Amino acid sequence: MLNRRNLLQGMAAGVGAAFGTPLIPNQLMASPVSNTTRKRVIFFMQNQGFDPKTCIPTGMSSSGSLAKAKLPEPINALEPYKDRLHIINGLHGMHTSPSHSAFFGALGGYRGSDGVPPSGPTIDYQLSRALPETLLPHLCIGMDSIENMTTKPTLATLSASGAGQPIFMHSNPNHLYQMLYGGIASGEIRRQHEARSSVMSQIERLAAAKDHALSKSDKLRYDQYVQGFQEVNGLRDRLASVSDHLRKFAPTVDTRYTNPEFETDWHDVLLDLGISALTSGITNTLTIGSGRGEIFGAWKGLGIEQQGHNLGHMDQPDNPIWIKIRQYNSRMLVRIMEALESVPEGSGTMMDHTLVVYTSNNADKQHTNGANWPVMLLGDLDGAFKTGCFTQLDGKRPINALYTSLLRAAGQNLDRFNMTETLAKKYDDATGPLKEVMA
Repeated sequence: MLNRRNLLQGMAAGVGAAFGTPLIPNQLMASPVSNTTRKRVIFFMQNQGFDPKTCIPTGMSSSGSLAKAKLPEPINALEPYKDRLHIINGLHGMHTSPSHSAFFGALGGYRGSDGVPPSGPTIDYQLSRALPETLLPHLCIGMDSIENMTTKPTLATLSASGAGQPIFMHSNPNHLYQMLYGGIASGEIRRQHEARSSVMSQIERLAAAKDHALSKSDKLRYDQYVQGFQEVNGLRDRLASVSDHLRKFAPTVDTRYTNPEFETDWHDVLLDLGISALTSGITNTLTIGSGRGEIFGAWKGLGIEQQGHNLGHMDQPDNPIWIKIRQYNSRMLVRIMEALESVPEGSGTMMDHTLVVYTSNNADKQHTNGANWPVMLLGDLDGAFKTGCFTQLDGKRPINALYTSLLRAAGQNLDRFNMTETLAKKYDDATGPLKEVMA
């Protein structure tokens, strides 16, 4: 049933996704089955920290091959993919002041805090601009409790296109499906898509004509919202122009969308939508926020009754609750890799030209100083990164150095990401990418 409240929520979700995320109007995506190779990067951010003991094989304290190692129980779903896995320990994020969460600072490599706007672009956005153009350069999805995802279908705490310019995460899969595939749907989804499209077009026309009485500062802010509506409407038109292509990739809508039993039903279908956006070529950069970059999150579908802040006060190693959460994450990572592996691209598959970055928005644990920030990489981004190994660093290089490495692999020739020389003198003892992880 389409009502005014649902319509306005959907409009807010659409504008939120576009605001701060410029879309490319002049180029349609190439088919993934062509001979063109397109690099892509996926960020999976689990909240409440990433304890290194949950990912480093027992007995490994120095860098080496994973070939004969047995992965810990929390990530044992990745055992068949060890040759594509790189576990990194010893990066730091002390300058981000994480505590409960580094918020935008986790992907920005700068100081972040609750309620503090981003001070610059985050690495996922920067990569979306450096990688080959797509219809929607950057897609963010956020997983949380069903209550939070319902009442707050969009939230911005992880990604940003610049200082004071947050990028919103989609948390309601119904809204996201309508945005991506409403034009090729039928029935109620199609009716909602058409009604929302009509209203959005009217709002864009009215908004563009009503700013003459505003002050200069208000007009600037108003123009940003007008641009947001223009981008949403432009995205809808561009998706419609490749509708035949999109039909091959659109997920099937089932009761998990409309009548989820647990929040994990929505987590699963949000992941399906993110994967479809990658395999269809709609986007080249996907950010997944499990816990949405805050201290929340719920996994009742895994048999876990505890949720939110309390989870962060539990030790993660050998904890059956955190083993379940991390195993669930690992199965999601496997689903991403298997989906990309199934799509031919160039002389190989999409996974050959992809990198998955798995870490936390909060270093190693809740109430952390950020002295250790474990990361797992899956894939090699067309041969740019080493795989099948564990790398132990000395704690003297920040997460910014990893982000510099990612941008180098995407063709950007820079020595630092979001770190001034003054800040680097205190927090980074080298310049450029991490030579230990680059191939």
